[in-house]
Amino acid sequence: MIHHVSVGTNNVGRSKRFYDAVLPLVGIMPMAEDEGGLGYGSGTFHFSVQVPIDGRPATVGNGTHIAFAVEDRSMVDRFYAAALDHGGSDDGAPGLRPDYDANYYGAFVRDPDGHKIEAVTYSAR
Repeated sequence: MIHHVSVGTNNVGRSKRFYDAVLPLVGIMPMAEDEGGLGYGSGTFHFSVQVPIDGRPATVGNGTHIAFAVEDRSMVDRFYAAALDHGGSDDGAPGLRPDYDANYYGAFVRDPDGHKIEAVTYSAR
């Protein structure tokens, strides 16, 4: 089981506006905030957005993405819309991905720093 995932940011305020709007839609709530970053969580899982400790600019991992499991397709759609409304960019509109699975319904976005995140469900509804 994964305990936590962290992504880097170059602008905590911009990331806060984005993640405060997007993560609650997938059941991950704001928990902590300071000048160096943001903390979100659900149960024992934690997600953080941090200014890099080494003082160098945050960069995006090529080929890296984080997928959040959601209950149904409407949650995927709301995740995608909220992401685009709060500074994210499209990287794959909501829809079926039959190459993955007949019921794989997901949406891919980039956060304001360029990190690729996804909401996905296998629900047929």
